[in-house]
Amino acid sequence: MEIQTMGTENQKSVKATFAGGCFWCTEALFLEIKGVEKVVPGYTGGKVVNPTYEEVCEGTTGHAEAIEITYNPELISYEDLLEVFFGTHDPTTLNRQGADVGTQYRSEIFYHSEAQKKAAENFIDLLNTQNFYGKKVVTKISPAVRFYVAEEYHKNYYNRNKNQGYCMAVIAPKLDKLKKNYQSKLKN
Repeated sequence: MEIQTMGTENQKSVKATFAGGCFWCTEALFLEIKGVEKVVPGYTGGKVVNPTYEEVCEGTTGHAEAIEITYNPELISYEDLLEVFFGTHDPTTLNRQGADVGTQYRSEIFYHSEAQKKAAENFIDLLNTQNFYGKKVVTKISPAVRFYVAEEYHKNYYNRNKNQGYCMAVIAPKLDKLKKNYQSKLKN
C-alpha cells in the first residue's frame, strides 16, 4: 500500500478516492469518521483538464463528483471506509443517486494501490455473493487518476449550509443513518 508521511513523521496517512453521487453528501459523511484527517471534494475520472462544476454537471467531461480522503490506517482501515461507502449510497444504480442523474453521479472507487483494488473487488464480490442489495452492485473500480479539487464554495458544504433545502432533505437523513449504523466508526 502506498503510504505518504504527512505532518509528523510518526503519523502515516493514506489516500482513498470515492465517487458515490453528490460530493456534498459523501464529504459530510466521511468528515464524521474517526481516522479521517481530511476530505476534499472534487472531480476525477474524466477527460477535461481542470473542469468546472458547471462543466461536470453538464455530464460531458466524463468526470465523477468525488471525494479524496486522507486517513490514518492505524485508526481506520480501508475496508472500514469501504463499509461506510457502500452503506451510505446506492451502489446498484448506474449513473444515479436519488434524484441526481448523470455519469457525474456514478458509483466508482478510484484505487491508489493494488491492495485497495483487491479490497474493493473483494468487498463487491461479497456484497454480490450475499445478494446484499437484492440486485447487483454496479460500482466501477478504476485506478486513481488526476483529482481536480472543487471550487472553494463546495468545501465543507453541508456544515456551512445546514439549513439549505438539499442539505436538510438529502444530507441530514444520510448523516442520521450514518450515526445509527456506524456509531463505532464515528469521531467523538
